[in-house]
Amino acid sequence: MFKGRVFGVQQSTMIEQTLKQSFGHTDFREGQRQVVEQILAGNDAFVLMPTGGGKSLIYQLPALLLPGITLVVSPLIALMQDQVERLNANGIAAAFINSSLSIEERQETEQAALSHRLKLLYIAPERIMSEAFLQLLDTLQQRVGLSLLAIDEAHCVSEWGHDFRPEYRQLGRLRQRYPDLPALALTATATTRVREDIISQLKLDEPYIHIASFNRPNLTYEVRIKGRSSYGELLNFLREQAGASVIIYSQSRKGVDDLNAKLESDGIPSLPYHAGLTTEQRATNQSRFIRDDVSVLVATIAFGMGIGKPDVRAVIHYDMPRNLEGYYQESGRAGRDGLPARCIVFFNYGDRVKVEYLIGQKLNEHDQMLSYQQLKQVIAYCESSECRRRQLLGYFGEDWPEENCGNCDNCLHPQESEDRTLEARKFLYCIGKTGSRFGMRHIIDILRGADTQKIRNQAHNLLPFYGAGKDLSVEEWQHIGRALLRQKLMNESQDGFAVLKLNARSLEIVKKQRSVEIPVYRASGRAQEQASSPQKGKGVPQNLDPAAQGLFEHLRKLRKRLADEQRVPPYVIFPDNSLRAMAQLRPQTRDQFAQIPGVGSRKLETYFTTFTAEIQAFAENENSPGEP
Repeated sequence: MFKGRVFGVQQSTMIEQTLKQSFGHTDFREGQRQVVEQILAGNDAFVLMPTGGGKSLIYQLPALLLPGITLVVSPLIALMQDQVERLNANGIAAAFINSSLSIEERQETEQAALSHRLKLLYIAPERIMSEAFLQLLDTLQQRVGLSLLAIDEAHCVSEWGHDFRPEYRQLGRLRQRYPDLPALALTATATTRVREDIISQLKLDEPYIHIASFNRPNLTYEVRIKGRSSYGELLNFLREQAGASVIIYSQSRKGVDDLNAKLESDGIPSLPYHAGLTTEQRATNQSRFIRDDVSVLVATIAFGMGIGKPDVRAVIHYDMPRNLEGYYQESGRAGRDGLPARCIVFFNYGDRVKVEYLIGQKLNEHDQMLSYQQLKQVIAYCESSECRRRQLLGYFGEDWPEENCGNCDNCLHPQESEDRTLEARKFLYCIGKTGSRFGMRHIIDILRGADTQKIRNQAHNLLPFYGAGKDLSVEEWQHIGRALLRQKLMNESQDGFAVLKLNARSLEIVKKQRSVEIPVYRASGRAQEQASSPQKGKGVPQNLDPAAQGLFEHLRKLRKRLADEQRVPPYVIFPDNSLRAMAQLRPQTRDQFAQIPGVGSRKLETYFTTFTAEIQAFAENENSPGEP
């Protein structure tokens, strides 16, 4: 249903011109243009698009073509600052109002909006619903005109989302106050239930709905067994990726501090980020990471929401994620520029105990049960020998039709299966003879002949099968136990205590009526070979040849120098894919430079001379005879 705006050939041409002149792009990504056209037609819209899929362009481009000012509701200061810096670098008038501004700065921004000097204004959800700001909006509506309300991170609206924020629930009142103002809700992650809740709570009027694929073909997904050698693996990985931006997530503040200290002592420049630091320390560390002063950030999951750094080459969960939705969003902070990036989970069953303890602290019984279910989904993901891409997409209700994605550890290195009937029989026999009253770790301790207080108290050290499985490690027995659960060859209680129970299939195994095959156990360190695995995802750029790689690194240094002078992140000058194109094509004329991705009219004027001169100087030095 259109609301009176006309859309035609002339406007189509203006869209294409604005895309190139203001943003430096010649083509839209899948689905972007359709949403832009719906917004320009005056319709409400709901957009579900993965991190790095180009959500911001969907409201930024229409803002330039619509009369008046576009309001963008955004939950974090860092997100606003990042967006505004990028827009300003492209010559687009944008600003934000949040708690980081002084009274004078806020008043100056408000005056700029009221005097037609802004096209986009970013506001925090808490501020936009205040009475004082609503009065400002009334004045803006009268003097300038409100053209669009864009609500970013819209999953925060829903109580069923993973990051619910009560203040977002009030945003629906804006639709009552400004009934003719089109609204656009955007999120990178939302289940069907959350999508429906967002549309209802924001009172979207017959919205155009665009649900993009959750698939990120440039990301490689990988799970490594976490053991004694895992820190060495991590260290080697970071050394191989020297200079590349990497985020490492840990569950606790102590975990962050300990890991950060170890990395620094081993010569890896890194910084910590968690809620135990002061606001100033967090802001400083985040800024230094974003501006490439340091390449590694070790953080709790408090870090990252709204961080638009496009060139993160790896996201590593050194501790197990708490749920798949959060993991998808956190891992999605890698490779936002479309270039190859790694998403690695170090998986250890000890982490499960830590998460279960935290779940047990929840007062609401429903919240506890939901958290336990989410934890089981994460464990199933980590243990599975199936395509990890298929599992992640399936969580969001999307089918992955191909048998092999070519870009996860299980598809690149399929697991072989082996007969483990004898070990399974021992395991299940032990459960039955101890009364089906204990969890996996205690059963493994009995089989391995461990000398624990619990075993002595229960007199389980006197059982005839005590120590019958000492030839296998704890990790190998855990691998067998989890496989038995996955194949439903035994059960686990659902009350949060994780007690193992026998079922009919278990008895068939014990009675030698059923055999058991499970994937071959892969010890910690098995994924080292994947460091050089090719990314086969569709549309993923190939590696540069040595000459182009040398120029690329040279241009990165130039970009960093310019960024420091302007006090902005390097990617605000140019993202990596722009530098890669320069390194490959080596432009020298204005027309050639204008064809580089990310070069719009403002950046053409600002950087043409500087970058082409540097490219020419590099080429001359490259071709000059070496000194004897």
